[in-house]
Amino acid sequence: MQNYTPTGSINRRGPFRIGERVQLTDERGKISTITLAAGGEYHSHRGYFKHDELIGAPEGTVIENSEGLKIQTMRPLYRDFVLSMPRGAAVVYPKDAGQIVTMADIFPGARVIEAGVGSGALSISLLRAIGDFGHLRSFERREEFAEIARGNVETMFGGPHPAWEITLGDLAETLGEVEEPASVDRAVLDMLAPWECIDAVATALAPGGVIICYVATVTQLSRTAEALRADGRFTEPESHETMVRGWHVEGLAVRPDHRMVAHTGFLITARRLADGAVRLAPKRRASKTEFSQEDMNAWSPAALGERNVSDRKLRRAAKDALNLAEKSAISTEAAHESE
Repeated sequence: MQNYTPTGSINRRGPFRIGERVQLTDERGKISTITLAAGGEYHSHRGYFKHDELIGAPEGTVIENSEGLKIQTMRPLYRDFVLSMPRGAAVVYPKDAGQIVTMADIFPGARVIEAGVGSGALSISLLRAIGDFGHLRSFERREEFAEIARGNVETMFGGPHPAWEITLGDLAETLGEVEEPASVDRAVLDMLAPWECIDAVATALAPGGVIICYVATVTQLSRTAEALRADGRFTEPESHETMVRGWHVEGLAVRPDHRMVAHTGFLITARRLADGAVRLAPKRRASKTEFSQEDMNAWSPAALGERNVSDRKLRRAAKDALNLAEKSAISTEAAHESE
């Protein structure tokens, strides 16, 4: 085990290599990202520089371009990568991914199921948490999204991740065919109607296992909570929302940023009870739990503001993601050869 190198770690260290993604920050704070190529050049309206000046240079190098503009160079962090990577579906923001990993107690070696995979942002966080000896099975109904996610994950890790498997299909219909009952530690649902998967997830989760759902609206939040309660195999669900506000700190000018990403989604968690155990529910007044047709319409894709992604855009995003993955694999191979 002394020579064991976790997947993805080798391409996060050492000098810059061909095929790597590099984040450029100029003197005005403008950020750009390039993929290093032998003989390549980066041009802007304020000059250019050759990629060869960075290939072999240490991370954190500051170079000057042809116009004397100083440029700081770093490898993109996870938060930088997921917000700029090719996408077909909206990504789970880093602030939410961090909460999911923590609140769901995603641990090294865990067996985790995820639906849907989207563009792969959350999959990257989950894979980092479970490591090479865990197992993440991601369910995705659309093959185009699966291809985009696969390209993004392989770009981040420099190749395929040994703990990851994508299953095409609906989790509610397919989970029982690929996972044994009580064999899964954690379930992460980032989908429009997570309540449709509660029964399948309850069957697959081991006693004490955690389910965590990421939803956009209060209507979805309410219906998911009631579905968990009605199933009877889960503890009382807990719900919360996370907000992050940046601050401007310069001399005595210390104040909150004028802009922030406010609402992104709600998280709701519960744990699997042992078979035959009865949920301990807090005493409260009876309230309306039935959903009218108006309620049902409130969580349709159109009502949630989701835009239809064209097939052409999906094909382009998948092509971009797979191209970046190929270049990242070249960089990783070079890193192994240099060891």
